[in-house]
Amino acid sequence: MTSQNNSDSNNKASSPNPEIGTQSRSPLDLDDFQDNDTSNENLATQQALAAIAAINAQQQSSSASNLIVKRTSWRTAHPRASLLTLVAIALICVGLYLNNFLWIGWVGTLLALLLSLGVLLPWTIKAISDIFSPLERSLFVAGTGLAIALIGLFRFGNIGRAIIDWATKLNWDAIGALGEVFGALGQILIAIIAVYVAWRQYVISKDLTIQQNLLTVQQNLITQQQTIDSYFQGISDLVLDEEGMLEDWPQERAIAEGRTAAIFSSVDASGKAKIIRFLSQSKLLTPLQRDFRLGRAILNGEGGYSEDRNYGIRVIDLGVMLARADLSKTDLRWTDLSEANLIGADLTNCDLVKANFSRTILYEAQLVSADLKSTRLFYGDAQTATPRSRNIAPNYNTGEQTGAVIENADFTDAQRMSESLRYYCCAWGGEKTRATIPGGCEGIPNKLGR
Repeated sequence: MTSQNNSDSNNKASSPNPEIGTQSRSPLDLDDFQDNDTSNENLATQQALAAIAAINAQQQSSSASNLIVKRTSWRTAHPRASLLTLVAIALICVGLYLNNFLWIGWVGTLLALLLSLGVLLPWTIKAISDIFSPLERSLFVAGTGLAIALIGLFRFGNIGRAIIDWATKLNWDAIGALGEVFGALGQILIAIIAVYVAWRQYVISKDLTIQQNLLTVQQNLITQQQTIDSYFQGISDLVLDEEGMLEDWPQERAIAEGRTAAIFSSVDASGKAKIIRFLSQSKLLTPLQRDFRLGRAILNGEGGYSEDRNYGIRVIDLGVMLARADLSKTDLRWTDLSEANLIGADLTNCDLVKANFSRTILYEAQLVSADLKSTRLFYGDAQTATPRSRNIAPNYNTGEQTGAVIENADFTDAQRMSESLRYYCCAWGGEKTRATIPGGCEGIPNKLGR
């Protein structure tokens, strides 16, 4: 009976919770057990985090205390050594005062030296180890060893002796002269390099200037083209109505002529040629037949306007706008420049195919190498055609007073000049013009008389 009680008591003692082993659990008890497990896990996690934080704080405090201890040890290390160093300094001073360098002076000096080295050497080693890495220290030691090894090689080997023997045999006067020669050559070379650098700078600056000029020219061309386009649009809006018909009243014609005169003064030769081609192809330079009551241009029944060379009115009368103008190397094909004043104009290398210069003043004009194929300088027959006159009306049937004034004009190397055109130029160009006519003027009378 006693043994049975003992075994029961032992079983109860060995079980962590006697009630768990003896009593049955309900579902409610299981939920409580799970909640206890979750709370235990959270508690364990919090305890672990608190332990880690305590360890980190302990490490930081220990490192800070170590740093304080080290700094304190550096400041307060070797107090006896410092006291003995002061004593040694005092002995040195006494030795100097008593002029006793044998005992007191030497003892104080050696004692001060040993004590100072004993204090400074550990601190120096520590500072070097903190400042320089092991690799840097190794490289410094290796470099020092290499330098000393080279000194020893030259000192204890035969290399230094051989170099000394070779140097003693040299002719130093010749070497000095050779050095002066090399110095002079060096100065010459430096001068050559300086000249080359200056030349390269000049070439680069020249190239940059050329590029800048090209950019400026391109920008000017773009600006000029924009100006010309604006002029075209403005003239079209001025002389045309909403239906696209000519509506050029006197004031509108005057404004159109003023715009044209203004733009001619602000564009180059190619710009002038573009404007002339636009005005010619638009029939704005052609004398148009008018209704004398309304002043409107009359249609010719073929989709265009009727021309009237005798009494027609031009939308834009060029007048003297192109006097002495530079029109060289431009395209003036099929343009109508009749009755314009081109005195002294430069038409060199121009393409004047089928251009109309009837009654145009070409006095002293330059038509060198111009293409004159089918170019009109007069109406009617070359035998009866005469230059324009201020007082006599032109006769477009016979050609009288319909020709261009070409006195003193230069036709040197003019291309594709017809025989009738050559005859007219020789007959009415004068002596100076006759000398420039391609093919000569032999057999053609000088009707101008001068």
